[in-house]
Amino acid sequence: MKQYIAIDGMHCNGCVSRVKKSLEEMDGIEDVEVILHPGQAILESEVAFTDAQIEDQLKAVGDYQVNILKGPREEVPTMIELNVVKDHSPGVYYCPMLCEGEKTYDHFRDCPVCGMDLVKDELASSMKEGKEEDGAYQSLLKKFFISLLFTVPIFIISMGEMVGLPIDAIASPKTMGWVQFFLALPVVFYACWNFFLRGYRSLINKSPNMWTLILLGAGSAFLYSVFALLFPEVLPDSFKDPGGNVHLYFEATVVILTLVLLGQVIEARAHSRTGSAIRALLQLVPPQSLVVRDGKELTIDLEEIRVGDVIIIKPGDKIPVDGYLIEGEGIIDESMISGEPMPIEKTIHDQVIGGTINNNGSFRMRAEKVGSETMLAQIIQMVSNASKSRAPIQRLADKISFYFVPVVVSIALIAFVVWGIWGPEPSWVYALTAAISVLIIACPCALGLATPMSIMVGTGRGAKDGILFKQASVLEQLAEIDTLVIDKTGTLTEGKPEFNSIVTDTWEGDDLLRLSASLENLSEHPISNAIVGEAHQRNLKLHKCEQFKVIVGKGLKGKIEGREIIIGNLTLMQDHQLTVQQSLNDEAAKRQSKGEIVVFVAIEKKVEGIISISDPIKSYASEAIKSLKQRGVEIIMMTGDVEATARSVAGELNIESIHSRMLPQDKYNAVKAIQEKGKRVAMAGDGINDAPALAMADIGIAMGTGTDIAIESADMTIVKGDIGGIVKAINLSSAVMKNIKQNLFFAFIYNMVGVPIAAGILFPFIGVLLSPMLAALAMSLSSVSVITNSLRLQKLKL
Repeated sequence: MKQYIAIDGMHCNGCVSRVKKSLEEMDGIEDVEVILHPGQAILESEVAFTDAQIEDQLKAVGDYQVNILKGPREEVPTMIELNVVKDHSPGVYYCPMLCEGEKTYDHFRDCPVCGMDLVKDELASSMKEGKEEDGAYQSLLKKFFISLLFTVPIFIISMGEMVGLPIDAIASPKTMGWVQFFLALPVVFYACWNFFLRGYRSLINKSPNMWTLILLGAGSAFLYSVFALLFPEVLPDSFKDPGGNVHLYFEATVVILTLVLLGQVIEARAHSRTGSAIRALLQLVPPQSLVVRDGKELTIDLEEIRVGDVIIIKPGDKIPVDGYLIEGEGIIDESMISGEPMPIEKTIHDQVIGGTINNNGSFRMRAEKVGSETMLAQIIQMVSNASKSRAPIQRLADKISFYFVPVVVSIALIAFVVWGIWGPEPSWVYALTAAISVLIIACPCALGLATPMSIMVGTGRGAKDGILFKQASVLEQLAEIDTLVIDKTGTLTEGKPEFNSIVTDTWEGDDLLRLSASLENLSEHPISNAIVGEAHQRNLKLHKCEQFKVIVGKGLKGKIEGREIIIGNLTLMQDHQLTVQQSLNDEAAKRQSKGEIVVFVAIEKKVEGIISISDPIKSYASEAIKSLKQRGVEIIMMTGDVEATARSVAGELNIESIHSRMLPQDKYNAVKAIQEKGKRVAMAGDGINDAPALAMADIGIAMGTGTDIAIESADMTIVKGDIGGIVKAINLSSAVMKNIKQNLFFAFIYNMVGVPIAAGILFPFIGVLLSPMLAALAMSLSSVSVITNSLRLQKLKL
């Protein structure tokens, strides 16, 4: 028989393995499948088990809550709800540090791994105005300042005499010891208590990491100091000053904890969240719309729109949902979906997309897709899913700690036993001292600073060159990128149509341009803006236009100074039975093969010339592409533009791989497909249509000239929109990773030398046993070396 068991409390793949192994040991079990998200186990067995039986079985491997289900546990809901909800209301919550990967909860609580407040999936709280403060970051920042407030006086009391402060004149050493004790309590039991909880859980889960070292090191220093404060008479004279006062190490405890807490603040501040991007996306749709029901025009809320509703769209209106025109015509700006700057003329039966803008014209449309079925909603869903699908970065510090922790604990235990059995009297006091010295000197202050210090300095260095990182892990991942996907419009090109040239055999160029601009001046189309802008630049005086008319999807017509002017594409010329000279046809074909947009100009039923418009390639794009290729990075261009234009731009930049006419879903799927081949993908783009792919890529790079939503969805931003900034960012990433490895090397070598000395290896030769005070000093010096090395990044040349 098959049973479905809900299991809460699994945090990682290690939990899954332990639960699976434990369940397989039960009598009668034939097969076990354990799934992290949603937390459940599927048992195939000869007999049915109760939840109590399963909980008893799992007690040996962890604290898990079990519930027998009638069927498979449902996945976390993915329906996009466009309604406002209150903080801490039921919904989908996840850890902002992604400690548990994709695992989510259906209620507010703290993270069982790191202790931070869980945050709500922004898909469930969308339309709040403004940006909400990151609760996890604010909570950590508050704790850091509280910790710093109590750490500074402890440090001054402990170290003051070394710099000439008359500490002894204020109060006796014992009194000062008790002052340090009470000052340390808020740091240990409030601000940094979660560190000890994490260390405890790492031991319970048999997954030693940095928090294990903090638990052992800082915890040992604190307990030793409390012991020394309460029972100073049992400690040997060698650990007392000439006045008989025992050295206390409360300052070592709080300094360690405060510095590690600072690393956590930096990490939380840099963590990438897509909430603001999703809110910006949702603001593309209007909160209310005008619909026709029972012959009456009614203004209703967005969520009240139903499939089949007739919606009235006026000039300047945002389109609320997906549908098609049933009456009228309009010029729709779809740049937020297609990424291309040219508005598209729409007539009856043409499809329109929610979130796009009607620049001109009035029409009625019929709602076809609403709510979570719209294209915009699907884009939102992809941004959210892709952002949370990344596994948390496996930090180098934890990789070392995994092996380092058991070694340190083993050395401490060996030192304790050896000193206790063979050491001089009082041997067990010496044993305790040696063991604590080992744990203090091995406390991972330098190890904990190795990564965040380099990243903090590195991100500051990048900011000087307009390279902004939104999450610390980007600096590690960027150096490993082997594929760069680039959007064309606005990324490789300027993204703004520009007048290129006017070709005519029968008119003066300025005269033909003046008449053309006089007609185009009444249109809001970007092509029109380019033509009118060129006329203004040439100081041409425009004329009044009469009988102006937009021929949707084709061009414009009107009368200027009594002459009929028609401007548009070749189809418009053919509709008016106008013959285009072969020379103009050839010139138009030549320019179109270069990716230029060509419009024909006819005056009084005769085609007199053509005007070409282009979106120029950024001046620095070619050199940047060349540099990236030299680094072994494969370049892939993806664009929503037509193939001819795409190939023209790609040819000029020597890009071999091209994908044209790509919608947001296409880019998203293409990036995912590349990743499935084992590639490390960076995506550079500037439009809303790039947002899903930016979020899906291993590194999303927003060009600073792009939309706010693209910038919010990306992992990093090149402020100047300079493709060369990507090259600089990769160089910076490589330098930061090299710096981090150096820091880890310093920390590791320091422990390789310091731990044996703390264990007493020199005592048989020169009679020296390192005291916890010197161990704390050595630990501090290791941190100084890491900080100094990290600061070298400030002078890095990119």
